[in-house]
Amino acid sequence: MHTLDCGGRPLDLSSPQVMGILNVTPDSFSDGGRFLQPAQAVEQALAMQKAGAAIIDIGGESTRPGAPPVSVEQELQRVLPVIEHLQAELAIPLSIDTRKPEVMRAAVQAGAGMINDVNALRAPAALSAAIECAVPVCLMHMQGEPANMQAQPHYQDVVREVRDFLLQRADALIEAGFNPRHILLDPGFGFGKTLQHNLSLLRHLQQISSSSYPVLVGLSRKSMFAQLSSVALEARLGGSIAAAFWAAQKGACLLRVHDVQETVQALTLLSALQENLNDT
Repeated sequence: MHTLDCGGRPLDLSSPQVMGILNVTPDSFSDGGRFLQPAQAVEQALAMQKAGAAIIDIGGESTRPGAPPVSVEQELQRVLPVIEHLQAELAIPLSIDTRKPEVMRAAVQAGAGMINDVNALRAPAALSAAIECAVPVCLMHMQGEPANMQAQPHYQDVVREVRDFLLQRADALIEAGFNPRHILLDPGFGFGKTLQHNLSLLRHLQQISSSSYPVLVGLSRKSMFAQLSSVALEARLGGSIAAAFWAAQKGACLLRVHDVQETVQALTLLSALQENLNDT
């Protein structure tokens, strides 16, 4: 894998890295409201950098199942003060988690070095916004919209359909003039998928990671862990770490997580094991 230029800040993907989640929202499924105030968000981002995060992903609109959309103005009011402060404080890149081209442009102008779009640039003018911003873009698969995506997810072959969709969106971005070396793919665990869909995607992740694009995976604290073992939200760390470890083994380059320190420890172990595979 290669190093991404995230607005002048490098992101080395030669080994799996951790993307820290920073939700500046009142209603995100795991930490909604905790970092809504800019001072709290800045403190959390600095803590995640210290814990080993390679990049921080800032979002101002919840995309949890059933979440209502927010206006462009409200999303900008939430994310811009945080980005403007952190771009001077952090040594690592910032990513903007948004579906809106207006937010993409404003966030990159303020200092974000990556666009992370759950809608894979399907919104009107999103493709042109990505071209203008000229920073790496992560394209994610989502069946439906956050408000209805978990109603009745259906696939004939979830792995093939997700992979084909992501490659088609990457092709559309390249045809529009985008640098293919700046594209990442995300299968979108939990976004219009049942538990069995998620497990199938995780089991066969190499079918997606074997493409020429780096793969980002977001499994942190997902409801699939409660479905598997009936645990509360605050007790999903074990499943999250196990899933991140598995995904990294299957070729994921970037793990989007809430629990940075613990995930970094797991990836450090994985790296040590892989370096010593030939030891006797």
